[in-house]
Formats: sequence, structure tokens, C-alpha cells
Amino acid sequence: MGKYLSTMVMVILYSIIMMALPTVKSVAEDPEAVEAWFDNLKYKKEKTTKLHFYFHDTITGQNITATKVAQATFTDKSPSRFGEVYVMNDPLTVGPDINSEQLGRAQGIFVSSDFDEVSFLMTLNYVFTSGPYNGSTLSILGRNPIFHTYREMSIVGGSGIFRLARGIATAKTYWVNATAFNAIVEYHVVVLHY
Repeated sequence: MGKYLSTMVMVILYSIIMMALPTVKSVAEDPEAVEAWFDNLKYKKEKTTKLHFYFHDTITGQNITATKVAQATFTDKSPSRFGEVYVMNDPLTVGPDINSEQLGRAQGIFVSSDFDEVSFLMTLNYVFTSGPYNGSTLSILGRNPIFHTYREMSIVGGSGIFRLARGIATAKTYWVNATAFNAIVEYHVVVLHY
């Protein structure tokens, strides 16, 4: 009975704390607010937002932010690691230093999808957790040939402030440890939204 009571107290305390924490979002997401937003869309002007941040991809070592979840039976024999699948939850920061201000996370999947060169199919969301875009997301889909100097991926949507977003995310490797497969990638994003 004591263990059950202790567990119940912890669950109740957790629930109270979660309800007490303010959830600050940039745009209301309830169905009525979304419908009102669309009703007023004809009065809105499309705008351009430019973002610049760094993406920290840590596959090995401490504080891993991306991990392999699957691979093909022949991946180990492939020069491009074809068929390797990773899930990520990488920090997005203002500067290249991991300790610089965190803007959010890059959450999603990347898959080695080219027989001839190391190139990933990227499907991810930039989830903004601070600043003026807090609570908003941008959805990215594209090909990322990681040894090219610049890689361009499409912004195919968004939420919150970035509803109906479209645009381009340009990636450039800032730093890489080729043995550990850890990297810092600089992103320049140009997005059209209302």
C-alpha cells in the first residue's frame, strides 16, 4: 500500500506541476482560433522571414542527439551506407557553440538513400522553443548530399507563426568529426508565410 500511495502522490504532483507550467506559444492552436485565422487569411499579406542557426548532430560520445534505428542487410557493404536510418532530436542554436542560446530542436528522420554518394533523405521539423517563434515549427523535406558545400532542402509547411510556410533551407557543414560522425551544420532559412 505504501508503494502504491507513493506512486500516486508522485503522479498527482507531476500533474499539478505540468498544469502550473505556462505554455507560451506564439499562436493559438485550438480549432476555433485556426478557423478564425483562415477566415482572416484574405486580409493577410505574405511575408518573408530569414533565419540563421546551427544544427548540432551528435551520433557518438556523450549527449547523443541522433541514433541509428535500422539498416538494410547490405548497408555495411555499401560505400554510401545505403539503407541506414537515423532518428534525431538535434539542438538548434544561435551560434556554433553548443552552449550558445538554444532556439529549438530539429526532430525527425534521415535515411541514406543514394547508392553512389553519401546523401540523406531528410524529413524533419524545426521545433522552435524560445524567442519570437516559440511554439511554431517548420517542416523540411529534401536531399542532403553531405559532402557538397551547400545543400538545399525544401520547406514544405509549418505551424504557429509559420502556417502555410514554404521556402528553402540551405545547409553548410561548419564542423565535422569524420571518425565519430558528429557534425555542426550551419543553416540559412528563407521562408514565405502569412
